Amino acid sequence: MAKTPRISIPKAVREYVLQRDNQQCRSCGATTALSIDHIIPLANGGSNDISNLQTLCCHCNSRKQDHFDPRFDQRFT
Repeated sequence: MAKTPRISIPKAVREYVLQRDNQQCRSCGATTALSIDHIIPLANGGSNDISNLQTLCCHCNSRKQDHFDPRFDQRFT
């Protein structure tokens, strides 16, 4: 599986994902120290598509690292 190149997430996309996720971590619900995370890591062939992005707090993001964890698999319609 080819690694997807890392690109900077545009500010408008970051703001959209934060708003879509109600400004809270999708794993624990925290509302501080938030970051945008790839649900399926780029290293594992994940895409930069908005459907592969989620809001996580720094703690949950560091716990996830570059491994796919089914608890983080979110489906948005």
